[in-house]
Amino acid sequence: MICLENTYPNSPHYDSSLLTQESLQNHFQKILAEKENGVSGYYDLPFKENTDIFTYLRENHCFLDNLKNLVIIGIGGSSLGTKAIEALLSHQHNRRRLKLRFLEHTDPIMIHKELKGTKWEESLFIVISKSGLTIETTSLFKYVLAHFKLLEPQRKKHLLTISNENSPLFHWSKEEQIQNFTIKPNIGGRFSVLSTIGLLPLGILGYNLQSLLKGAQNMSRYFFQNPTNEILKKAVFLVHCETHYPINVLFSYSSVFRHFNTWYVQLWGESLGKLDSKGQKRGLTPIALIGSIDQHSFLQLIMQGPQNKSVTFLSIEKFSQRPLYIPNICLKGLESTDFVNGTSFNKLLQLQCLSTKESMIAENVPTDSITLDLLCEESVGELIFYYELLTSCVGILLQINTYDQP
Repeated sequence: MICLENTYPNSPHYDSSLLTQESLQNHFQKILAEKENGVSGYYDLPFKENTDIFTYLRENHCFLDNLKNLVIIGIGGSSLGTKAIEALLSHQHNRRRLKLRFLEHTDPIMIHKELKGTKWEESLFIVISKSGLTIETTSLFKYVLAHFKLLEPQRKKHLLTISNENSPLFHWSKEEQIQNFTIKPNIGGRFSVLSTIGLLPLGILGYNLQSLLKGAQNMSRYFFQNPTNEILKKAVFLVHCETHYPINVLFSYSSVFRHFNTWYVQLWGESLGKLDSKGQKRGLTPIALIGSIDQHSFLQLIMQGPQNKSVTFLSIEKFSQRPLYIPNICLKGLESTDFVNGTSFNKLLQLQCLSTKESMIAENVPTDSITLDLLCEESVGELIFYYELLTSCVGILLQINTYDQP
């Protein structure tokens, strides 16, 4: 579903001796040990049965079918992953006609905007906090409880919580007889989108959770059955060239990637900006762009600014919607633009991506490409797990704790 390629061998700082089979095997064994030792529970999420989620969706389908609003109360990893996948898949026919709202921070303007016109009887409020003590989340939670009087007996069904087992939020939910779902404590928020934190809201919205997880399974098998895989090779290059290319640019060629870009920035920045085993400050700075919009701004800096950036191109081969074509119209004085007449907008976007990449390669900018053959649950699952695995690989090579948050 996803095609991976890179041009790192063209970089003047590339050292092929780093990518010998023996060297890659040694790095791979460290990652495999991390997985098998349960350092982070995200590795196992694609293969989890999620019986509790599917039981809830099945037993409450009549209640869920009558909702008009799904309100997520959470911040950072509790919301960014769900928002990213929703933006990527919202065009699909199986997406329920629910308004998805996010209460993420304590900006009173946004609180008013998100809750305007919301009625409790048409809404389900999901509170997500692993500890239950996140100030932004608990403050917003208290406001919603008071505003909609959700602790009245007939309204409690419109509220559920997701937290660590034995957290204060877990115990509060049990005492108040509020539906609660738990996640394992070794699954960090920014790695949690394929846990209940992301799957439950996405399942309520109507997305195919099995296909999403199948995509993540595909990427997991690709990685762990191929010790010399492209993900590991990319991580080795990025860490080896950390001082030459400390900035990693994700250039995503579709506006549907905007929230995915935000998820990537948190995953990359919060996981990799750490002190290493020797107490040295390490990290790779993430920058996320949208093509072709940002070709008219940031591209200039990449091309003729300091050569301290590597660039990943993220694109879609085929959109599921009916193609839209540029009309074959000739406008006086604008004849120089007629060469794209009759071209589909998807093709134009692909050509813009290709030409930008070729221009960067000519300037010796290290690049790699991720291409989704079709935008669907399976390919999105692959993409999510690709970036989680890449982050883990880079963290191990940097000799940092990828999963803590000092």
